[in-house]
Amino acid sequence: MKEDFLQYVWKFQKFDSVLLETTTGEPVEVVKPGLQNFDSGPDFFNGAVRINGQQWVGNIEIHLLSSLWYAHRHDSDPAYDNVVLHVVWQHDRVVFRRDDSEIPTIELQHRVPARAVSYYQRLHSGMHRWIPCESEFSSVEDFTYHNWLEYLFIERMERRYDSYLDPLNTLKNDWEALLFRELCISFGTKVNKEAFANLAASVDFSLVRKLSREGGQLESFFLGQAGLLEQDNGDDGYLEFRNDYLFLKRKFGLDNAGVIPPKFFRLRPLNFPTIRLSQLARIYEKHPVLFSEILEITTAEQFYELLEVSAGTYWEEHFSFGKKHKRNVKSLSRTFKEHLLVNVVIPVKFSYMRQNGSASDEDLLFLARQLSPEKNSIITKFAELGRKPANILESQGLLHLKKVYCDTQQCLRCAIGNAILK
Repeated sequence: MKEDFLQYVWKFQKFDSVLLETTTGEPVEVVKPGLQNFDSGPDFFNGAVRINGQQWVGNIEIHLLSSLWYAHRHDSDPAYDNVVLHVVWQHDRVVFRRDDSEIPTIELQHRVPARAVSYYQRLHSGMHRWIPCESEFSSVEDFTYHNWLEYLFIERMERRYDSYLDPLNTLKNDWEALLFRELCISFGTKVNKEAFANLAASVDFSLVRKLSREGGQLESFFLGQAGLLEQDNGDDGYLEFRNDYLFLKRKFGLDNAGVIPPKFFRLRPLNFPTIRLSQLARIYEKHPVLFSEILEITTAEQFYELLEVSAGTYWEEHFSFGKKHKRNVKSLSRTFKEHLLVNVVIPVKFSYMRQNGSASDEDLLFLARQLSPEKNSIITKFAELGRKPANILESQGLLHLKKVYCDTQQCLRCAIGNAILK
């Protein structure tokens, strides 16, 4: 057994409290279990208990064995001076505060239902399973399941917001520049995300903003800054791009010496860096105030329309320089637009509104429900367990569930795990 189970038992009062008493025989009544603390310090803050008729308000510490109070050196830590109750599974030693006063202790090993212990042990014996509660996962009632996925989706967005704080600080709180950075990473896809992030970091966004309003130069700027215009020979289109970039390089003192060259190997042609950089340039040329427009629109269809762009005319007959093919307009696919929405647009918009105190979770949930769920091995496995997601909200929630709760066996912090234990 682990201590987190005993914390769960105390938090939700899942034990027989009839004739509850301390190890010294004093009657105990739990007035308030307190707020669980996930950081350093006592396990529960601001609890309230009545011992032998006297009410005590303070912190509550949880241990499997009483003697762990000393093993963890709480006896010399002033943070534990205000502990009013010691809750243990097994009492094996009397413990004292720093002032030598004895801490009232209750023992729970004979007060917790055997069935709850059995369910807990079954969950924690599931390390060989894909998720600990595989056999019970689909049996949890729909209300609990869907409410939990909504919570997980919001928690996932909150973590994305936290991940933006350092880049935002580097970018001097310029949200437009952050949006550009995140779009670059997503346009790079899995293979070239590092190279595209490196490209974004190599330029000041003010120049992207300036060139997006001047028309036709942004594409050459991206291609050249990515190191794709380094050769001296090529067709007329290539030479035009190269000459434009060399002009910009001299004019603005550009330096791309440290930029990681993007890869073409094992990529589908539509994901070639040439095509993706051209499409990214077209988005900014079509929408020079892209971030402001994103803040204004609220439906999936408005986002799809916003991202309705194609690679430049040169790429209608090319995937790479100098190699022609049958003419084909290379627009952003609906699938790729959804990829941008879930990985960039929604989290950046959510984070901006969070920082400015204007976030509406309902608006965000409404938008996420309009988008098709992702397709990957994790989502497929959840579908095999009887829970096929209907939209992005649910698939994102399941991805977060697997990574943050199932893989780390945080069953007691999971609404599904709690429902199974109940």
